Amino acid sequence: MKSLQDSLYNWLTIKIVSDERPDDTAATDTEKMFFDILGDEHQISDLEVEKDEVMYYVHYTKDGERNKTRFPRDLIEVMLNQIQNEPDKYVNYPED
Repeated sequence: MKSLQDSLYNWLTIKIVSDERPDDTAATDTEKMFFDILGDEHQISDLEVEKDEVMYYVHYTKDGERNKTRFPRDLIEVMLNQIQNEPDKYVNYPED
C-alpha cells in the first residue's frame, strides 16, 4: 500500500493529463485506477481540486473530516508538459 500522499500525487498527476486529453483512454483508465485506490485503500471521498499560480490544492474527506493537501504545479504538470512538448511520442491509439 502506498502512502496517501503518494496516491493523491499519482491521481492528480494523471487527472491533469486526462482532463486535458479526454480522448486519451490510457490516461482516463489510469486516472480511474488511482481514484479507486484513493477510495478503496485510503477511504477518501469528496475530492475537489483547485489551483493557483504556484500550487494545486486537493480537498478531500477522510474519516468524516475535511482535509487539504497541496502540490507544486511544476511537479504535477511535468507529465502533461512532456506530452505537450513531444506529442509524437504520446499518440492516443483508438480502441478496436
